[in-house]
Amino acid sequence: MRNPRQLLTAGIAGALGTGLDLGVLVLLVGHHVSIPLATFIAALAGAVANFALNKYVAFRDRSPITVGQIARFHFVAVVAAVLLAAAMKIATANAAVPVVAAKLACAALVFAIWTYPAQRRLVFARAAEVA
Repeated sequence: MRNPRQLLTAGIAGALGTGLDLGVLVLLVGHHVSIPLATFIAALAGAVANFALNKYVAFRDRSPITVGQIARFHFVAVVAAVLLAAAMKIATANAAVPVVAAKLACAALVFAIWTYPAQRRLVFARAAEVA
């Protein structure tokens, strides 16, 4: 592990974003939006909070926000949302896991295998090397 502080703060930022995400998910599912669509929309809402927290706290990136950085973050967030939606479909429909438990487990898995590594290497690469 090259930077445990960065991983921990990115994890905390992810947890806060996931809290927002989870709130939106529960609200949408409560309004009868399909679970995969609700998961996708909620994940994108959480991504907005995650961008700010990751840029300024986890990766200590003080560079100006650029269109390229936003595009890279958007790419990472959309892929994460698709992965979460697929994982939620498997967990809730196929394995009958309750929505909240499935969301927490799926979010942790996607963070570990996609979100953190992609943000570190694609979105905040220069800041990650300095921090």
